[in-house]
Amino acid sequence: MELSLTQPDDWHLHLRDGDLLEAVVSHSASHFGRGIVMPNLKPPITTTAAAVAYRESILKALPANCDFTPLMTLYLTDKTSPNEIKLARNSGVVFAVKLYPAGATTNSQDGVTDLFGKCLPVLEEMVEQNMPLLVHGEVTNPEVDVFDREKVFIDTVLIPLIQKLPRLKVVMEHITTMDAVRFVESCNEGSVAATVTPQHLVLNRNSLFQGGLQPHNYCLPVLKRETHRQAIVSAVTSGSRKFFLGTDSAPHERRRKECPCGCAGIYNAPVALSLYAKVFEEAGALDKLEAFTSFNGPDFYGLPRNTSKIKLSKTPWKVPEYYSFSFGDIVPMFAGETLDWLPSSP
Repeated sequence: MELSLTQPDDWHLHLRDGDLLEAVVSHSASHFGRGIVMPNLKPPITTTAAAVAYRESILKALPANCDFTPLMTLYLTDKTSPNEIKLARNSGVVFAVKLYPAGATTNSQDGVTDLFGKCLPVLEEMVEQNMPLLVHGEVTNPEVDVFDREKVFIDTVLIPLIQKLPRLKVVMEHITTMDAVRFVESCNEGSVAATVTPQHLVLNRNSLFQGGLQPHNYCLPVLKRETHRQAIVSAVTSGSRKFFLGTDSAPHERRRKECPCGCAGIYNAPVALSLYAKVFEEAGALDKLEAFTSFNGPDFYGLPRNTSKIKLSKTPWKVPEYYSFSFGDIVPMFAGETLDWLPSSP
């Protein structure tokens, strides 16, 4: 059995920088035509000039004869100016602005502390420039349970934001709850959408603890109950145009995962398409896979769909236990396990 799909894009991707960038970029570039590249480096990508420079470093790290296009983002801070949004739009290489509530995830300490108090002029300029806001949708109040942070963010930040700026395009990234599904489904098509990761479609929070603590299944937002996983699967396999592929592939060197205070992030770039196919096949919805992987994302961003094709064949293959580099190892999602769908390069 073989599927032919319009080449997918990854609308939420961490490529890191330096040695890590050179190590991982080929895994994404071999499957995806474009990737929305997250700006949470050290220091973060807060200006258009920094985004242009980061883009050049990504292009230099790509394998020869590779057509992968990095779509850059800016890291929103309390000090971002409306003029920076104009510069970003005019650059032709910046396609969105990312909201990290301060302290929500990896390298988010420079994030926003007061969205409505300090960022409203920037958000209003984003409306004028038709620049999407990409949201890590979790509150960081330590009094809120970690498993409730997405729902509380929707109630206290997202709903008021949409009411205040109804023309702002918003992507709720890596949704993890039925609350997020209901919120996105309640919004107007074309104004609010969501990316969905492989891990939040195939794993629940038991996967963090089965057989001992599993650091390579730890990501943020953290995995949730099985009922939430089922709600997300139903949403993405329904054919709704409001949901699209965003892996949130987030590589860390093994020693930064398997340690007393391990980093959040799952490295899924090598297995993402195989896992998405598994989810849609099990739901009896393979006919809806292409829209999720290849159409809904560019349509929301107002970009052309890719014209090249990739193939997914029903060919079992074993995921490597790890990928070894000069600086250490990176352990992929589902390391050592056998997957049923094998993607080919365009």
